[in-house]
Amino acid sequence: MNQATKGDRPVILYDTTLRDGTQGENVTLSLADKIRVARMLDEYGMPFIEGGWPGSNPKDVEFFAAAKRMTWSRAKLAAFGSTRHRSNRADEDPNLRELVAAETPVVTIFGKSWLLHVTKVLGATAAENLDMVAESVGFIVDNGREAVYDAEHYFDGYRADPAYAIATLRAARDAGAHSLVLCDTNGGTLTDDLVRIFTETRAALELDPGAPDTTWGIHTHNDAELAVANTIAAVQAGARHVQATINGYGERCGNANMVSVLANLALKTTLPLLPVGGGDIADLTRLSRSVAEIANISPNDYQPYVGRSAFAHKGGVHGAAVAKVERSYQHIDPTRVGNEGRLVVSELGGKANTQLRAEQLGHHLEGVVDPRALSRLIKELEADGASFEGAEGSFELLVRRHKPDYEAPFRIVDFTVHIEQRGDAAQHAEATVRVEVAGEVLHTAADGNGPVNALDAALRKALRAFYPQLDLVRLVDYKVRIVDGQAGTGARTRVVIDSVDGEREWSTMGSDPNIIGASAAALADSLEYAIWKSGAEVSRRDERHFTTIADGAGPR
Repeated sequence: MNQATKGDRPVILYDTTLRDGTQGENVTLSLADKIRVARMLDEYGMPFIEGGWPGSNPKDVEFFAAAKRMTWSRAKLAAFGSTRHRSNRADEDPNLRELVAAETPVVTIFGKSWLLHVTKVLGATAAENLDMVAESVGFIVDNGREAVYDAEHYFDGYRADPAYAIATLRAARDAGAHSLVLCDTNGGTLTDDLVRIFTETRAALELDPGAPDTTWGIHTHNDAELAVANTIAAVQAGARHVQATINGYGERCGNANMVSVLANLALKTTLPLLPVGGGDIADLTRLSRSVAEIANISPNDYQPYVGRSAFAHKGGVHGAAVAKVERSYQHIDPTRVGNEGRLVVSELGGKANTQLRAEQLGHHLEGVVDPRALSRLIKELEADGASFEGAEGSFELLVRRHKPDYEAPFRIVDFTVHIEQRGDAAQHAEATVRVEVAGEVLHTAADGNGPVNALDAALRKALRAFYPQLDLVRLVDYKVRIVDGQAGTGARTRVVIDSVDGEREWSTMGSDPNIIGASAAALADSLEYAIWKSGAEVSRRDERHFTTIADGAGPR
């Protein structure tokens, strides 16, 4: 990380994944999940972790109860809640009492900055709202907690009535809030406007006689896709408290992405950061993907810095340049954030993409396979509906098949798939396959719950006699893509199959005008890849494998 600039305050990162992040659609964390993420953030070195709103739901109450028994190595835990209800006294307000009962060193209170919300949503007067802010923050401070004040809808409120918006901040500051956080809650503020309002607000409050030392903060949402840009701009304008969520999770379009904010500040500015992860950001990719895994959300391949495609190069010109000078088409060295560069093999790539990607996967082409010829073949195959971008298992097999010492472990001679529907009974599928292995042709059949399942079962039934390790192979995903949508049901199809065997995972692809033909090609590649990677030799055939019909389970 950057060394601290003399006299400049460090930027303090405040993670709100466990609270604001879980407000995103399809983002759900169990109690155990929240504890795992909290530990992960603490171990990473996040200075502040907002754990939730203890007054809003039983899960968050349980989380803070569990948090009391946890040892925090780096982070300060924060509880989040609102100002008191307009009809309550602060010391009798259930929400505020729950915040104090959470026993966190930090409590974040949010209050209304926009008169529209004060009068139309809360049903309070302008003066009542100022009292609610001051008394709520004061109650937290009087109970020995560090108070962070989140000025909700601040930028909308400032545009509507600057004097009142500033008055709400003054009420919170004078009641003891050390950090004042300006929130772009609706996420629609443009960067120039946000900087102007931030700067004017800061200047107005710092002109107050005897104004106490204040840490200015920023909290942005991504509805105009400016959350990260607005956050960085606010920091450059003087914000030193930054609220964001891992991977940008959050309601509607999400919050500012903590991963991108952290990487930008650490790698693109000279601003000091409160130490995170011992000053090492090389774990950012792992952190991003681990949180996504816990949240059961597929990682965003296109996410800056940490996405699988963040440093992927598909175009031939790009690939050739990166092969010579990596930074020619990369804004940073991907290893700095724990990611890696990748060359994508496709019809848009050239010799360099093909050769370098093959070498990254462990295949030395020089003097063995002509990379130009291989690249031309890939372009021809992709023009005919194939795609190796998401099927690197098939790409590796393509390289392997062009080596002079290649011998196919098996060959599908022919196959037949029969589907029968009788009345209201369940559909029945049966596949017969003839497979040649080591010069011997075997004829097998199998039932399945669908044509692809039956074909998979029949193919495995034949090969299992020679390659028993195929019992470990499971097909975990089956995807169909229509290559030419204009052709309707007669369109060429592409099938991609994802497989695992307990040690590795791989994807293979098949393309054909017939979906069963495309599936058969993808299946054959998947099984051949498993045989090859396991280093298997042909074992003696056991005749018992060929006396019964096999029932299998797999993709339909």
